[in-house]
Amino acid sequence: MEEYDIVIVGAGPSGLTAGIYTGREGLKSLIIEKGVIGGNANTAPVILNYPGFKSISGLELLKKIGEQAEKYIEIREDEELIDVQKTDNKFYLTTNNSKYTAKAIIFCSGTTYRKLGVKGEDEFVGKGISYCSICDGMLFKDRDVIVVGGGNSAAEHALHLNDIGVNVTIIHRRDELRAQQYLKDKLMEKGIPILWNTVLTEIKGDMFLKSVNIHNRETDVDEELKVNGIFIAVGEEPNSKIANNIGVEIDSNKYIVTDKSQKTNIDGIFAAGDVTGGVNQLVVSCGEGAVAAVAAYLYVKMVE
Repeated sequence: MEEYDIVIVGAGPSGLTAGIYTGREGLKSLIIEKGVIGGNANTAPVILNYPGFKSISGLELLKKIGEQAEKYIEIREDEELIDVQKTDNKFYLTTNNSKYTAKAIIFCSGTTYRKLGVKGEDEFVGKGISYCSICDGMLFKDRDVIVVGGGNSAAEHALHLNDIGVNVTIIHRRDELRAQQYLKDKLMEKGIPILWNTVLTEIKGDMFLKSVNIHNRETDVDEELKVNGIFIAVGEEPNSKIANNIGVEIDSNKYIVTDKSQKTNIDGIFAAGDVTGGVNQLVVSCGEGAVAAVAAYLYVKMVE
């Protein structure tokens, strides 16, 4: 069983930033990441509001942050946290690959893409359904796809797909997008069509996705729409279950509750980034990661 001062769960922007700070303080720290470095932030087609970069993709930005973090802290990818137990002032962590002890934990576990919950969705993930336009967009060049959602992510995916030559239409269940105004203006400027007050009711195909059934909630009309792909952007669910299992407080939307120092209700457990809710922006996640790291450092020194 390997012993650490701090274990950070998640290698997204908050986890990587926390790792930079704990590593620079000389603490023996580790980041475990169930996927790859960068997490969901890798899927952002373009970032226009991160200080220091006029325009940069999520993949490129997180690669830079990851490379910086690796100078200070060990990062283990494809390692998923399964269980945490606490005895006195020590935490015992079990992953799919190993076991660790730590004096403090920082949950930067982020969120998981929310599903639509319609017939055929699970069947066609990776066979026409995607959650990442920057990962899979070029597969659909000159083909017809729909983006489902009405927030910033949906608008960003639609704009990116349009820019790389994909024939894209947005489907939104309401009569107005929740996206920021500059994104709405860009959608109008590019002439990207939007099907308002419309929901998907079924996803169909054989080996690959071929069509969807849609329902207009205003006219009560059902229609079959032939498409080659679907990009789903309807929100996210916080990855807070394991933290909650050990007694960490979560709110009604399952986000981890913290104070201004990113402390949870359990001594020695901190949280940062999207798993805590609030303003889900990269710059905020990085800031919270730094705050959590400083608070965790002070806690470790106190219990030593």
